[in-house]
Amino acid sequence: MKDSTLLNADLAPGPLAVGFSRVKLLLALSRTPHGLLDLAAPALAALLWLGRLPPLGTMALGLLTVFAGYTAVYALNDLVDWRVDRDKLRLQGGPGADYYLDAVFLRHPLAAGKVSLPEGLLWTGAWALVAFLGAYCLNPACALIFLAGCLLETAYCLLLRVSHLRLLVAGVVKSLGAIAAVLAVDPRPSPRFLAVLFLWLFFWELGGQNIPADWHDLEQDRGLNAKTIPVVYGLEKARAMAMGFLGLSLVFSLVILHMSPARVSPFQQMLIFGEGIYLLLLPAWGLLRSGARSQAATLFNRASYYPLAVLAVVLLSLVA
Repeated sequence: MKDSTLLNADLAPGPLAVGFSRVKLLLALSRTPHGLLDLAAPALAALLWLGRLPPLGTMALGLLTVFAGYTAVYALNDLVDWRVDRDKLRLQGGPGADYYLDAVFLRHPLAAGKVSLPEGLLWTGAWALVAFLGAYCLNPACALIFLAGCLLETAYCLLLRVSHLRLLVAGVVKSLGAIAAVLAVDPRPSPRFLAVLFLWLFFWELGGQNIPADWHDLEQDRGLNAKTIPVVYGLEKARAMAMGFLGLSLVFSLVILHMSPARVSPFQQMLIFGEGIYLLLLPAWGLLRSGARSQAATLFNRASYYPLAVLAVVLLSLVA
């Protein structure tokens, strides 16, 4: 642990971190490297339901809207949690470098004092406005889903010391973008398709994102008396749950491919299933065996690429 005087200086608001531009710091607030990967899930959902590429204008507006939405929601998370994140950084010994995807630029720049609260509010509000207007143009229902996502993300943050069941809220939030994407290209999709899509991404978020992310922050969460799956149930049960959730996600991936009008060949379906094994089950198995913090980060990082990997195969099936 650093000397407390030096640590307080690290986390004090004021000068910018050396080597970081203002834009890069704001992008760090929105976890943009992770957010860019998240764009794949809504795009994938729309393609699986349509079975073809949507009109160019819809694609362009949809991508802008989804980017703005994730940029706003991730920043909102840090705005609501900035005091908690500040305490976590103190327990951790400062921001530091990490092998964790969300720390590619700088983790929690607001809590670290590198971005001011007014800047964060302006950045978040501007992108939220873009996301809301874009969603409304695509389908007013999408705008309502975006607002619901913001409210649920706020609730997720506020439940940190209340209940470990907040992970269910995280699963819903991550699935809403894909649901909205389907509604953006078709206002009357199949409820059964939406249900399977929701469950597929819901269990992927729980096992591949939420539990390993909380595992990564385990010691800080214990110090803050946070209620997360690893803290409440212990590491042995948490890793078994992650493995089980990801297994369910892979089952629903096969169901959604069967329901989709997209012409995904049996070979391509096998390829998608293989991607799930490599990006989800193998790192989850590694975590199940080792229980190492670094393995939790590996699972989180690999699982973050899963929707993009599936999207690549589906796009290939559409243009081939």
